[in-house]
Amino acid sequence: MGKSKKEKRESQNLDDTQNSQDSKEVWEQKLKNMNAISKPLASRKLTKKLCKAIKKANGLKQTVKGIREVQKAVRKGGKGLVVFAGDISPIDVYCHMPVTCEEAGLPYCYVPSKEVRRCFIGLPYCYVPSKEDIGSALGKTCCIIVMVKRHDDYADLYDELATAVSDLPMPL
Repeated sequence: MGKSKKEKRESQNLDDTQNSQDSKEVWEQKLKNMNAISKPLASRKLTKKLCKAIKKANGLKQTVKGIREVQKAVRKGGKGLVVFAGDISPIDVYCHMPVTCEEAGLPYCYVPSKEVRRCFIGLPYCYVPSKEDIGSALGKTCCIIVMVKRHDDYADLYDELATAVSDLPMPL
């Protein structure tokens, strides 16, 4: 009839190892598409945690999305963790934002664009390539900057991410 429990577990383990190898290859491909200014770059593990925090923050309406909105929030003294998509072209679109974040004392980092856009789900009109796409869940076709504000529901995760992002090596 069907597979025994042991056979199911073994086949799942084989699938998991194959998926991890595929995801490493995908990650390496994404790193090849990064901009020259995409530093500090979040690691793969940190990127997953950032996506988790963005999902939680979006559910609680604690995100600021898009270049205009993030820039306005930073100018007005807003506090939060800023995440940039790293493979945007032309870079003139957002090359001024890291300096703005540094002047305001906000932690920021870059992640591969698709990793950023995949953090949200539920877009009404644009494509959803996978379940971790940021811009799609925000309802925008292209979202390249997200600011995550601190909230009590995910304060521990936010503090952990803020220290991890602050500890990333800054560009010279």
